[in-house]
Amino acid sequence: MINAPITTSVFDLFKVGPGPSSSHTIGPMKAAFDFRERLATLSTDLQEQADSVHVMLYGSLSATGKGHGTDRAIVAGLLGWQPETTDPDALLRLLRDPSVHYPVPVGSKRIELEPQQIHFERKRYESPYANTMVIQLRAGDQVLTEEEYYSVGGGFIIRKGEPEVIPGSLVVPYPYGTMNELKAQLTEHAISLDELLMANETALTGRSRAEVNQRLDQILDFMHKAVRRGLRHKGVLPGSIKLTRKAPILFQQAKGMSQSSDSFLIFLNAYCLAASEENAAGGIVVTAPTSGASGVIPGLTYLAKHHFHYDKATLRAGMLAAAAVGFLVKHNASISGAEMGCMGEIGTASAMGAAFLTRCAQSVGSIGAIEAAAEIGIEHHLGMTCDPIGGYVQIPCIERNAMGAVKAYNAYLLATSGAASFQKISLDAVIKVMKATGRDMSTKYKETSEAGLALSATEC
Repeated sequence: MINAPITTSVFDLFKVGPGPSSSHTIGPMKAAFDFRERLATLSTDLQEQADSVHVMLYGSLSATGKGHGTDRAIVAGLLGWQPETTDPDALLRLLRDPSVHYPVPVGSKRIELEPQQIHFERKRYESPYANTMVIQLRAGDQVLTEEEYYSVGGGFIIRKGEPEVIPGSLVVPYPYGTMNELKAQLTEHAISLDELLMANETALTGRSRAEVNQRLDQILDFMHKAVRRGLRHKGVLPGSIKLTRKAPILFQQAKGMSQSSDSFLIFLNAYCLAASEENAAGGIVVTAPTSGASGVIPGLTYLAKHHFHYDKATLRAGMLAAAAVGFLVKHNASISGAEMGCMGEIGTASAMGAAFLTRCAQSVGSIGAIEAAAEIGIEHHLGMTCDPIGGYVQIPCIERNAMGAVKAYNAYLLATSGAASFQKISLDAVIKVMKATGRDMSTKYKETSEAGLALSATEC
């Protein structure tokens, strides 16, 4: 009996949008866009009474939202912008001039949104999730209508009161909610991991196999464009830290030492830093599974394509294996830094990257080795805090992407050494530990910039 099987699409996990944070940028943009759409369905009487829109941000959205560009993302969503088609330069220009107001359509009129109507609330707000935002349409002090949204990591949002998807209402041919259940399906139906994941994806989305493959190629292309931009762009990242980009320097260094055994690692570091620096600059990236971790898998897939010379079919199979691991963490713990600390972001990305590499290295994916690689990836990120300096996705986030990729590569090596069957800890078990660790971790270390490295801001 499968309880609440996973019904997340690969393309909900791998989403295209602007950096620097999926939970603080893409999620709030989607929530604001949803609110904008709902305004059009209000009665004419309410629309005519309305004279202002106010947004209240709570939890980590309030604590680090400024550094993450949450207010800009909300304005963009209310203007009707969508993450994948947003111009990152235009996004960065929003709210530069505090005297500029932004028109929000309410029926036949436009209500001007003023920057001070986005409130970073420091008071405690009773909510089931750490990242909460409330958007209100008002007439004077009277609230005409409001919606409460939760940004739960990776750009996923939940609207309060929205009917939950009833388990079984979305039907997939091979339902599973844990790794053990996934392995049971593979055994019972004598099917490969690639085939199982593809069958579930086509059932969920209505896309054909060819369409799924085409979209996977597009996602990889978005990832690799971010790497290439990051390898080319020099200078200082936006924000008060004034952090200088390192990726172009490392890339040139790696090219100049091709005979050294260290060049391989320097190339990998350069690719991961490149995508992560693009994310920090507000560029277009792919959540993998979050924007804060959007350097790990792009760096590894770029390495796999340009150094290992894997073909498109192999890269796609690796991406599906990575998605399966991401699904399991999201379903049974969380991929949100505000819920799990950085083990939810970089830890999950590292596990996904290890699964990607392991699947690519095999002609037919061995689920035992893939599970072992993913388990090792998470195990060695347990307890990792999320403590960005100044609320910017820069220190320690950028270098942490490179470190997560290196750990992923080592997890792949360990899992394919012939000893995968000797692993004592299962992926399901380590995900349970991850969830418990996230619950026990002080909120100071979960994307609030109130402790840890965040307190080193005065040294930067």
